[in-house]
Amino acid sequence: MTIAQPYPRRNSRVVHLGKVAIGGDNPISIQSMNNTRTADVASTLAQLNALADAGAEIGRLAVANRLDAEALAQIVPRSPLPLVADIHFDYLLALAAIRAGVAGLRINPGNIGGKERVTQVALAAQAAGIPIRVGVNGGSLEKDLRKKYGGCTGPALCESALRHVEMLEENHFFDIKISLKATSLPVMLSAYREVAKVCDYPLHLGVTEAGLGEDGVLKSAIGIGSLLSQGIGDTIRVSLTGDPLQEVQAAQKILSLLDIRRQGFSFISCPTCGRTEIDVEGVALAVRRALADVMPPRPLTIAVMGCAVNGPGEAADADVGIAGGKDCGLLFVKGRTVAKYPTEQLAPALLQAVDKLLKE
Repeated sequence: MTIAQPYPRRNSRVVHLGKVAIGGDNPISIQSMNNTRTADVASTLAQLNALADAGAEIGRLAVANRLDAEALAQIVPRSPLPLVADIHFDYLLALAAIRAGVAGLRINPGNIGGKERVTQVALAAQAAGIPIRVGVNGGSLEKDLRKKYGGCTGPALCESALRHVEMLEENHFFDIKISLKATSLPVMLSAYREVAKVCDYPLHLGVTEAGLGEDGVLKSAIGIGSLLSQGIGDTIRVSLTGDPLQEVQAAQKILSLLDIRRQGFSFISCPTCGRTEIDVEGVALAVRRALADVMPPRPLTIAVMGCAVNGPGEAADADVGIAGGKDCGLLFVKGRTVAKYPTEQLAPALLQAVDKLLKE
């Protein structure tokens, strides 16, 4: 894995979730949230291990009741990831989660039960040395702010977040992260841009209720990617319906495509046109499927190109690539032409060259 910072980062203070530092010049971290019942210790730990193996660096668990809170005592010491307890409405659950040793809390101070209870949570988190994420969502925006701004808008979410932050600051608590999530991309983008201008707390990026599969990934990539390209954002979660492993894979892809944090394979293939001389789609699919479960020790770029216009240049710029000609193609490795193959041998030859690079 390589870490780069191609976009000037917004200056933010640093908080720590266990050993993961968030904010400042620290790498943008990847989060996900279990969809298991937290009280089901075995299932929750199994999914946390799977998320860690997939590349997640921070886990989050819903703590909805006493049984969930009690389960944390068994989960926290065995978790491969630092854990954030996601809590609404009941401050006693937040206190129980802190006692269980979680690395952080996600709450809305405004719905945790009044100033006295916010104070108790803030003091307990401060004593434990853990941060609190103030997380506001478009779906739960306060009625007075909806009225003031004429609905759920970016400035409304920003004011909501700062209102909640102030409740913590009044207790001299400043280990804070902020998220301002909305399902509307214009609202989400506006909210993060607004809050980035007025405070230096680290920001947790995400598009809430992004949806299923490709739609959710695309929506998240636009929202999260737009902000990251402006230097806004310190940790990300892609919120998808279904298996949270998809979230980690999508987050990795977003960071990789922005050249912020490259890892795994980057695939380049031409869009095909009337000049295409080989089955670009067939070769590219065969290569991608063959490498689907392979994680290279360093980032590798693979190119499958179909004609002589951009093909040789793109293939030569990749770690391994092919440029198609009539019923054949050239194989490039590290910028050098190494062989010529008939079409049916292109995918096997490319995969063999990748395998050789992986063994070096």
